[in-house]
Amino acid sequence: MATEAQGADSGGLVFHPMDQFIVRPLFGDGPVGLFTLTNVTLWMAIAVAAVFALLVLGTSRREIVPGRTQSIAELAYDFVRKMVEDVAGKDALPFFPYIMTLFMFIVFANFLGLLPMAFTTTSHLAVAVVLALLVFFTVTILGFVRHGVGFLGLFWITAAPLPLRPILALIEVISYFVRPVSHSIRLMGNMMAGHAVIKVFAAFAPMIALSVGVGILVTPLSILAISAIYALEVLVAFIQAYVFTILTCVYLRDALHPHH
Repeated sequence: MATEAQGADSGGLVFHPMDQFIVRPLFGDGPVGLFTLTNVTLWMAIAVAAVFALLVLGTSRREIVPGRTQSIAELAYDFVRKMVEDVAGKDALPFFPYIMTLFMFIVFANFLGLLPMAFTTTSHLAVAVVLALLVFFTVTILGFVRHGVGFLGLFWITAAPLPLRPILALIEVISYFVRPVSHSIRLMGNMMAGHAVIKVFAAFAPMIALSVGVGILVTPLSILAISAIYALEVLVAFIQAYVFTILTCVYLRDALHPHH
């Protein structure tokens, strides 16, 4: 606060790129508790509502010649179903509804975060960790339910020479428990980084109002940089949902076929 006041008094440019990720209550200015409605809650609810509107309401008529909304829903359905079949196999199709829900939620959460004044829920570690842990526990429980103790064969590399197998098994166990960490940080880090960079360049955009000489050069460059990074973020928003989902399929394949 002191920095903001000092910057305002001196007429300087003060900005905090990470302020956009602060969790704030929707009503009042009190502390954020366990059941407090926050901006994260709001935008997660909007993402869920958007998924429901597309997949349920948009396909309710089931027209032979689909409209735009039904076409988008069918494209998403076919895209994720093919991903599950190609990566995890046809015996993973019973888990398709879960993977489809996961993909659609992350896609909508990512794209909604690109709207002005919106909040990117997937940029928060808590949200990304919950999504990753759900995948981790699901595939781990499934592996033991399907194969029992035989699921531990996932960590025993039979193709390796016998003296190396214990070492490789230790490495495999460590990498297995690191999965939810990398799974969540990859999503959170990519979504947070792009938005922070956009905010930095956006802070320089009004330079022309503060300093005409410098602003004539800085402001157009800032606007150009914002446009370029925003276009990149649109691509990243989809790619990160795709990466998160395809890794889920890979982990599911390991649970279904631990000896492959």
